[in-house]
Amino acid sequence: MTTGPLKQTPPGVANDLPRAGKRMSRPNRAERNIALPRAPWLLIVPSLALALFIISYPIFNIVWQSLHDVSRFGQIRDFSGLQNFYNVFGDPVFLSALKNTIIWTFCVVVGTVAISVPVSLVLNQDFYGRGVARTIVMLPWSVSLTMTAVVWRWAFNDDYGMVNVTLQKLGLIAGPIHWLATPEYAFPVEIAVGILVSIPFTTTIFLGGLSSVPGDIYEAARIDGASAWQQFRQLTLPLLKPFINMAILLNVIYVFNSFPIIWVMTQGGPDDSTHILVTYLYELGFRLGRPGEAAAVSLIMLVILFAFSVAYLRVQAKRGGAEGDLA
Repeated sequence: MTTGPLKQTPPGVANDLPRAGKRMSRPNRAERNIALPRAPWLLIVPSLALALFIISYPIFNIVWQSLHDVSRFGQIRDFSGLQNFYNVFGDPVFLSALKNTIIWTFCVVVGTVAISVPVSLVLNQDFYGRGVARTIVMLPWSVSLTMTAVVWRWAFNDDYGMVNVTLQKLGLIAGPIHWLATPEYAFPVEIAVGILVSIPFTTTIFLGGLSSVPGDIYEAARIDGASAWQQFRQLTLPLLKPFINMAILLNVIYVFNSFPIIWVMTQGGPDDSTHILVTYLYELGFRLGRPGEAAAVSLIMLVILFAFSVAYLRVQAKRGGAEGDLA
């Protein structure tokens, strides 16, 4: 069986076919590159929408209540504009609570960080019984804050509290001191309790930071003749700085909104001298039946915390950039 001569492909056609294939594949690749970034967004849209709804709906509800006259039972009445805010800022108890909130937050956060740093340094050392010591320090963190406040209220009781009994047996006081019934003593006592209950959380953060620090740099510093104070000031503190910043920010948010200690121990008394914004808000909304003004106070607290967080993060970012430029 004879066949005809095979048709030869012209020289330029064989070379053009792959090029044509390549030219045809480029649009497909471009379409794929355009389509790929959309896929992650499509996957997270349901979760993002749910999170936005959960966050935005309560904020919208609080804003709506703060701009209306609200009955004791939560019924929205007439539109009142900024009247609730005027009433709040005109209340001397609110101004006192705002001042107490600033003092409470500053003293508790500074005292917690100042105590937690040496405690974490000690617990980071290798010694016999370190695990037991860490457990003892972290144990109060697992107890309800309300139960802790109840125990401390009993401890500072005028008649049978262990603080007065101990001080009398040691001869340090002649008679019982009314710790929680005297304005000069009640707020400092609550600040001390706030520091004690905040130490476990802050110590945990610092221990996590210290565990990531390599021990070789301390060996090199000791070989170079650096003292313990020089190692702490020039090595430990700079390496712990990101964790200290994180602890300060988280503690400010946590302490600023801390409710159980003050409410359980004094309920804002005596004579409204220990009220902070969160206890004042609770009293407005649930005791005095003024939910519109309580909503206004909650918005004021939200603005204060948001402004502080943004300002603090910006200041730390600028400091970090300046230190990087100097280095």
